Amino acid sequence: MKSNLITKITLCGLLLNGLSVLAQTNLEVNTAQTIAKIQPTMYGVFFEDINFAADGGLYAEMVKNRSFEFASPLMGWWQPNSKNHSLNQESGIATPMRTSGNANNSDFCRIIINNDKGYQIVNEGFRGMGVIKDAKYNLSLKAANHNNGIKKIIIQFITKDKKVLGETTIVPTDTNWKQYSSQIIATETEAKAQLRITFEGTGTIDLDMISLFPEETWNNRKNGLRKDLVQLLYDLKPGFLRFPGGCIVEGRTLENRYQWKKTVGAVEDRETMINRWNTEFKHKDAPDYFQSFGLGFFEYFQLSEDIGAEPLPILSCGIACQYNTGELVPMEELDPYVQDALDLIEFANGAVTSKWGKLRSDMGHPKPFNLKFIGVGNEQWGPQYIERYKVFAEAIKAKYPNMIIVSGSGPSPDGAFFDYGMQELKKLNAEIVDEHYYKNPEWFKENATRYDNYDRKGPKVFAGEYAAHPKGVEDGMKENNWLSAVSEAAFMTGLERNADVVHLTSYAPLMAHVDAFQWAPDMIWFDNIHSFGTANYYVQKLFSTNKGTDVVAITKDGKALTGQNELYATAAKDIDKKELIVKLVNTSAKAQDVALNLSGNALESKGKLILMTHSNLEDYNTIAEPTKIIPTESEYKMKGRKAVLNLPAYSVAILKLKIK
Repeated sequence: MKSNLITKITLCGLLLNGLSVLAQTNLEVNTAQTIAKIQPTMYGVFFEDINFAADGGLYAEMVKNRSFEFASPLMGWWQPNSKNHSLNQESGIATPMRTSGNANNSDFCRIIINNDKGYQIVNEGFRGMGVIKDAKYNLSLKAANHNNGIKKIIIQFITKDKKVLGETTIVPTDTNWKQYSSQIIATETEAKAQLRITFEGTGTIDLDMISLFPEETWNNRKNGLRKDLVQLLYDLKPGFLRFPGGCIVEGRTLENRYQWKKTVGAVEDRETMINRWNTEFKHKDAPDYFQSFGLGFFEYFQLSEDIGAEPLPILSCGIACQYNTGELVPMEELDPYVQDALDLIEFANGAVTSKWGKLRSDMGHPKPFNLKFIGVGNEQWGPQYIERYKVFAEAIKAKYPNMIIVSGSGPSPDGAFFDYGMQELKKLNAEIVDEHYYKNPEWFKENATRYDNYDRKGPKVFAGEYAAHPKGVEDGMKENNWLSAVSEAAFMTGLERNADVVHLTSYAPLMAHVDAFQWAPDMIWFDNIHSFGTANYYVQKLFSTNKGTDVVAITKDGKALTGQNELYATAAKDIDKKELIVKLVNTSAKAQDVALNLSGNALESKGKLILMTHSNLEDYNTIAEPTKIIPTESEYKMKGRKAVLNLPAYSVAILKLKIK
């Protein structure tokens, strides 16, 4: 009996050991076998003015409706000590005015102060104004002081309880329009401050372009971009910046499409326009959502240059959003739209002696922006798009044969519209086709092989907008949970493995204000002071900053790892940094052992292991806990030619080894 028991125990031990060996996934990595070249543009960012991402976000202006050009000219402003709107009220009144003197900036505000009771106007900012203790804020305004009746203007930061958080004064000295500037130093930190303007004296004064910026902006540019938000973009090391959208390019109607020529030149001359996302979602109405275009095409090109990204502007093709009106410009009237594209290329690349190149130079950038890509249309579909795209492509290639044109396959990754668009664009020898997919996390895991069988002789792919949308999750930051991020990572291994077909990729949307968003999930969230990257942001950063230059073979039993045992993998080498980079994703609820059998180039035994994992798939980063789900880095030591890794449940791992 005892002998039989020992035998049984021994057999059980051998079986368990066998199961342990079987549970280990053995992968072959051949560093000498290049599968595809990875484009410098492989991982980029897509910016659209949705979720208050421009005004109230990236563009650091703190005053809402600074030039009184909203549809309701006093929106964003209120008069705390003005009882009514008749001239008989106690202290004063603000009256919006319009003149024909400047077609782009015809609005201003006329203030009539009747007595010395301290008439005030207050600007609420973009869901408040974020001020930081001891930080400096630069104020500017235009004023015309009729009869010099107004002796002093007092400008203050205040809390909702009217506590003063810093102030400055301006003495208006001219009866004609004159520019004034001053500075406020905040005495406390407050995310929802307001700007109060008080007038001393009696009489009439006209005000316009009341503007306020933090002194500390990105690259310390006057009236520039919010530093913390640009830093998050810079840290991604993106290969390109796609702008200005998105559906905002199309407009609900052609009249309110994005027109780049209205966003360049002097900021005060740029025409304010309602943002098409203001009432797109009934549960997220934002009637105060406008575009000042202080962040315009020149600033987008400049931002691209700042963060080391190729600029990728997208232009209207003459079709309004097909989910809205679908308004079409007749083919015989398409020429101005095509000319806009040609003029944009001249603006970006033209000599300073050319019309649009001179404007770029006058704005402070004599050197060309070296534009290489241009997009025609956003998410259009059907024959109407194809016939318009063809006209654009012929005109652009005739004048700029080296310009790379990005076309679109519609709003979905499959279906009749997608199939028709891809078929027709192939016939036209389209260079790059933009594909969009907003799907649930399971779709992303199941589609890691999406591009394995794409035609290698067909158009290249721009995965221009994608994000995993968890089912049954409440709207907002909760949608940026770890489940969505790890699922995207699994999908991204398929993008990288097919880098010979996929040349550009970007998550969308990029940014969202926590108090003023229309769409979720989003990669970066912010309030008026803070900002943070989501788990999805850190996945994008891991791939973007560790992309390499050449995809190399990583296989299991001769096949790519595309979800077997819920494991996904891709490998690359960086010939410039002399590194091997292996990316592994475990979407299983259990930890898994992976053994990498390395052949080809000789490797250093010491390397780095970057690991990103979290036990709760429903967890997410927040302003209060911005680093709840982030990568960690440690030293890794290899034995011989094999690297053995234990991948925690729900994890993304990157192993980096130096090539000798």
